[in-house]
Amino acid sequence: MARVISIDYGRKRTGIAVTDPLQIIAGGLATVASFKLYDFLVDYISKEDVERIVIGRPLQPNGSPSDNLAAVEAFVRRWRKRQTVPIEYYDERYTSVIAHRTMIDAGLKKTARRNKELVDEISATIILQDWMKRNGR
Repeated sequence: MARVISIDYGRKRTGIAVTDPLQIIAGGLATVASFKLYDFLVDYISKEDVERIVIGRPLQPNGSPSDNLAAVEAFVRRWRKRQTVPIEYYDERYTSVIAHRTMIDAGLKKTARRNKELVDEISATIILQDWMKRNGR
C-alpha cells in the first residue's frame, strides 16, 4: 500500500499529515508556508509512495463557502493540471476547534496552544483520521 497525505490549507501556513505505508496510523508531518506547499508535496512524493491527497474543504458551519475556499480550489486546479497523484476534498468544518480541544486534553499549556503551526498540523491529522474512518481504513 501507499501513504495518504492530508492538507489543512491556510492563507499563510498549511498543515500536513500522512499515514504510515499500511494506512493504519495518521500523524502530523509538517507545517509549511502555503506558497511552498506545491514544491514540498512534489519533493515528498518523489521520495515516498503516495496513493492520494486529501485536502480540507473550508466551509462555514451552515455549508456555505468560507473565505479560503477560492485559494484551496486554485491549489487543487494547479495540482490536477500537473500531477498524477489524485487529490480529493474532505469537509474540514470544526477541525481547528477539535485541534484546540485535543491540545487541551493533552495537557498542553496555553503558550503551546497558541502555536498556530501545531494547530494546523493537528487539524490536518484530524482530517486524515476522519477520512480514514469513513473509508474503512
